[in-house]
Amino acid sequence: MRGDTSEALSVPHALRDGRFWAHAGAPEATGEHYDLVVAGGGRSGMSAAAEWLRRDPGASVLVLDNHDEAAGQARRDALRRRTRQGAGRERPDGVMCDAETFGADTLVRLASPGWADEAPIAERARRDLRMLHEDPPDWFPRLSAEEKQERLAALTYSEFLLQVCGVHPDVERFCRTMPCREWAYDTRAFGAIDAWGSGYPGFAGLGLDRDKPSRLNSPSVRQEWQAGARDDHDAPPPSDGRARLRLSSPVVFARDGAQAATVGYFDGHQVMTVEARAVILACWSAVVPYLVPELPEDQRRALRSAIRVPLLHATVQVRDAGAWRRLGVQRVRWTGAYWCFCELEPPATVHLLAAPCRSELGPGAGAAAGRRELVRTPYGRLEHTIRDQLARLLGPAGFDPASDIEAITVDRWGHANTPEYCRPWHPYHPDGPFPADVARRRFGRIAIAGSDSAPVGRADAAVSAALRAVGELAR
Repeated sequence: MRGDTSEALSVPHALRDGRFWAHAGAPEATGEHYDLVVAGGGRSGMSAAAEWLRRDPGASVLVLDNHDEAAGQARRDALRRRTRQGAGRERPDGVMCDAETFGADTLVRLASPGWADEAPIAERARRDLRMLHEDPPDWFPRLSAEEKQERLAALTYSEFLLQVCGVHPDVERFCRTMPCREWAYDTRAFGAIDAWGSGYPGFAGLGLDRDKPSRLNSPSVRQEWQAGARDDHDAPPPSDGRARLRLSSPVVFARDGAQAATVGYFDGHQVMTVEARAVILACWSAVVPYLVPELPEDQRRALRSAIRVPLLHATVQVRDAGAWRRLGVQRVRWTGAYWCFCELEPPATVHLLAAPCRSELGPGAGAAAGRRELVRTPYGRLEHTIRDQLARLLGPAGFDPASDIEAITVDRWGHANTPEYCRPWHPYHPDGPFPADVARRRFGRIAIAGSDSAPVGRADAAVSAALRAVGELAR
């Protein structure tokens, strides 16, 4: 198990629950003084350190992180980057209509002619599915293009399918996990306007301009619309040794001062403090109010509104990929099982993705509820579901998990995907004002970075936030 482990989360959770200072003891000063101290060693934090040193090569910089490896979420970002870049080009070539949804497992190979007829759904549902893909009507014939987009922006994709298209419920269940690979929640939380922008079935008859996105699309969908759009910052800047990095050292407070700021971190035994000319908090926004309790109440409230979406990524090393070749698929979406997506990375590595978000509650409340369930889920349960689903998928092609699985690593990200402003959940999008504008306000010598402050779920957003924070402190 890697990622947001219990060790990495223990101190932040103790701060949240009001338990930390009852047992932490008095802070002890290290006597160290830095030009910049950064809380968070992810992409935004490392980018902030690199930019500060670019501007001032002789500066002293300290980066603190609560995980036990630098930029630990890079693996999560790497998978998400690959799925984002593959959107529209490397979509699933198979859908497992699983027993959890339809009572029995049936693999539908999407490359097969007449694939809808293979789905274990009602005959009317097959007709509806073909209609959505091949010849959907104009669902809003009397509305202008702008009015159609406003109508879509008020609906989730599930609501669009059921309420507007009137399809058989089996169709909605068949499509439900379509956004999970990229967004970590399903169509009950995914907006219809973004489903249209992502090329989902059912919208071709609306006559909307496919050459440009809608102003109502989420920031990520708008960026992906550009031809060849991709993250410009695939990995966090490498440490060249000029910035000092301390792992397993969660920041527990940051205090502004007349001459310098003071930053406290827990080294596993006690709270240590360092002095800094400037501080950048490149950690989760929801943690910041516990680190800087002196922030104005409106800023604290805005920071807490950034609720990250949980995500699970598993890497499975298998003996060989023969079963995948015999099965004739490489990327499979599941309709209701625990792991919603799996793909083969040649020669013999399998990636699985799970989206614990309770999507029926919406992306915010659903993320919080799903995270609570996730942190209570033991590794043994995760291993069992991995072995079970690979056996169900590949077993007919000769795969035996007992002998063919060589290693399993699970990256658990309880606080994974950055929340984005999107319809129908954020009625102030795209015109504002936005909570992030308040949340990222500079507080004396303390600036706030991290992709939560953008907020856009792309790697380049984290870098942009870092550059902004450095620029604010350099004024």
